[in-house]
Amino acid sequence: FMRGDSKVAQKLLATVVALIVMVPAFGKDSIDVDADIENNLTMAMAWRQTAAEYRALYHQGFNLARMRIELALAQKQDGSLPLAVISDVDETLLLSNNYWGYLINRGQDFFDDAIWDSWVVENRAVASPGALAFLEFCVANNVEIFYVTNRNQGEATVQLALNNLNAAGFPSVDRSHLRVLRETSNKELVQQRIREDYDVVVLLGDNLNDFSRRYYSTDLEQRLSLMEEDKARYGRDYIIFPNPTDGHWIRAIFGDSEPPPSDHNRIILKKAATRSAWTP
Repeated sequence: FMRGDSKVAQKLLATVVALIVMVPAFGKDSIDVDADIENNLTMAMAWRQTAAEYRALYHQGFNLARMRIELALAQKQDGSLPLAVISDVDETLLLSNNYWGYLINRGQDFFDDAIWDSWVVENRAVASPGALAFLEFCVANNVEIFYVTNRNQGEATVQLALNNLNAAGFPSVDRSHLRVLRETSNKELVQQRIREDYDVVVLLGDNLNDFSRRYYSTDLEQRLSLMEEDKARYGRDYIIFPNPTDGHWIRAIFGDSEPPPSDHNRIILKKAATRSAWTP
């Protein structure tokens, strides 16, 4: 055949060689997935960065909070304590999406405390959808706002938090309205002190521990059970916002809110993600 029609043979040979060259490439793409594509944070951050549903949940939360305040204003009696709102800061009022995007671009898939500390200084956090309008509504109706956050960037922590809140354009940003917890994440003592002078209408947070210390548990099932016991309080006393990247839900899985990046921890995370999985 090759002797009888050399041109056809040459074309056939070229095609076979091309296919042989292409097979390893296809095989590589289908078997060895790029490490960046396997990043644990990718799906969560794609949702946070692009989903209208993510933004809608913030508007929904602030709408609920506003309705609770309107009701409290309508029921307020002369001589009663002034009204107030207590809010968490990070991932409740301020969003850190570009911090997480930076981690993904670096091939990192777990929280990095050193990078976070450097990022905070840059004032790159942005107001969550609906946050500014809600806080301005509070101020317009003489409802005090207390910002309560647990952060620790050393002696500069309070000033950095003030800078972040001011950069987002929030009202009532001063030391009398900001409470920073550097050594603990227990917000209950601060909340109790505020309640001595104010009628706190609602608590805002992205973490159940923003509402009650009893959720600070490393037992996943216990945490779920405690939440169910309080289910009537959500949308009333407690307004929860979405956060699929960090928080004490991670502590319930790992026993650590900021687990180190390791293959062992990636296996633990996969087991958590597949604790309910179809087996055909």
